Amino acid sequence: MTAPVEGDSHSPWRLDVAMADDVRSIENLIAEYAELVDTGDLPGLGRLFAEGVFIGGAGARFEGRAAVEQMFRDRTILYADGTPRTHHVTTNVRVEVDEQAGAATACSYVTVLQALDDLPLQAVAAGRYRDRFVREGGRWRFAERAVHIHLVGDTSRHLR
Repeated sequence: MTAPVEGDSHSPWRLDVAMADDVRSIENLIAEYAELVDTGDLPGLGRLFAEGVFIGGAGARFEGRAAVEQMFRDRTILYADGTPRTHHVTTNVRVEVDEQAGAATACSYVTVLQALDDLPLQAVAAGRYRDRFVREGGRWRFAERAVHIHLVGDTSRHLR
């Protein structure tokens, strides 16, 4: 590969940098979701899916800010500190970006840990997220998140 020419917008290096920026932005959205759940910021989760769809483990679809926020309110047990006392660990993140379409997909693993005063730290669920993203106005956002939980532990103190 030759060195890029100053001002050459078709340089492969320029595309690599743009692609890396896109991937990092998408990874940040994936991390933001985990933080919002673990801090009990249900309005923040609603905002994250304001123009998106959340598909739960049973295939139920929740579209838009109000529906997603309400789903989390109805299903997530929050404790006195306002959190579900969980820690979502997202790993094995694979992102594919279609620059031409302004779209991307991601697949990642999730492990949900929980601990309470009378519940030792333990994994309560594990599975995968399958995500779709769109870029609008130069920013990436969730278009869809589908949750596929494959391993379930004691979720009685996490979910209703």
